[in-house]
Amino acid sequence: MTKSICVVGLGYIGLPTAVMFANHGVKVHGVDLNPAAVKSIQEKQLHIEENGLQERLNNAVDGGFLTASTTPVVADVFIIAVPSPINPDNTANLEYVRLATASIVPYVKKGDLVILESTVPPKTVENIMLPELIKSGLEIGTELYVSHSPERVIPGRIFEELVNNDRIVGGINQKSAELTKELYETFVQGAIHITDATTAELVKVMENTYRDVNIAFANELAKMAEKLDVNIWEAIKFANYHPRVNVHFPGPGVGGHCIAVDPWFLVELGGDTAQIIHLSRHTNDSMPSYTAQKTQAILNQNGIAGATVAVLGLAFKGNVDDMRESPSTIVIDELHKLGLTVISHDPHIKENKHATQTQSLDEAVENADILLFLTDHNEFKSLAAATVKSKNKIVFDTKNCLNRSQWEQAGFQFHLLGDAKN
Repeated sequence: MTKSICVVGLGYIGLPTAVMFANHGVKVHGVDLNPAAVKSIQEKQLHIEENGLQERLNNAVDGGFLTASTTPVVADVFIIAVPSPINPDNTANLEYVRLATASIVPYVKKGDLVILESTVPPKTVENIMLPELIKSGLEIGTELYVSHSPERVIPGRIFEELVNNDRIVGGINQKSAELTKELYETFVQGAIHITDATTAELVKVMENTYRDVNIAFANELAKMAEKLDVNIWEAIKFANYHPRVNVHFPGPGVGGHCIAVDPWFLVELGGDTAQIIHLSRHTNDSMPSYTAQKTQAILNQNGIAGATVAVLGLAFKGNVDDMRESPSTIVIDELHKLGLTVISHDPHIKENKHATQTQSLDEAVENADILLFLTDHNEFKSLAAATVKSKNKIVFDTKNCLNRSQWEQAGFQFHLLGDAKN
């Protein structure tokens, strides 16, 4: 049994990972540079929303297995789970990974294991982490073991997927990989596959890029369908009955900490050979503007000028409070550029994190000329259309999350992204 783990980064991945190990009897110390996040964990208050996290956090802290501070401590294993965003020019920003690695150097000792969980471009362990870890004076691979084991979970189902999903472990050598595999066997029930660090880095970025390319394909089909008098959601459903076809679904853009970011890692590394990936990124990045223009066109068809748009959904996906890279915020910017007034609401984002946001659904819709649904929260799917009192009864559903007949029976004019058939 591992004596102790130090987890650097207590966000959407680091905190659930720390709590998971603590709930399995491992002593864990969490580190975050945000004092407010540390204080909330110490007080068993959540600064992120995740199913099952509160109960597990309570157990971890009450049992004495989880502590937190803004600085690392001596441990047997160090897990780095910090952000790896992109710069404004879409190049990888690996400074968080470098700084987190540098922060643990004074604390590592002979025999320790360092694991990077953050999703990163291939060669990050080799080019960014190892040069920092060498400063410890320990010989890499014999006295200090290093590996990459990328998270492969989705917000809202993190604990279920931490346990059940297969895991990829890439070591800088065989011993590093084997130690990492042994560690995750503490709770992982899925298969754990061993490879080298660079392959593991590439695998995770490949997985997210596959989805991005598939979504871009769906978004192109949605635009085509509007010229063909077709409902693309119906067409995709029928196409996916084929045993070897799995077309994803269109939407107002792609968000989140992975799919909207990771493909740029391959574009940066691949240059002219990453043409499909590059085009897909531009296709998906164009959808917020397309959504805003489509909203404007619907208003124009109804002769409504100087309109107010109720944007419903700020999170990047349904049933989470995660706004990272959310296309909703870009849609709002594009609506403002068109001279439209916006008021937004998201039932999962309890504090107003956007200038247009209100905590009241009624307030969001009461003066709205159109209701623009950008996130498929369950609260929106179950919303009783007859109870929604808006200035003008027009709905634009970009996620195919509403019951069309119910809204039409309530007197609403209904529009669906990628549907010219109805």
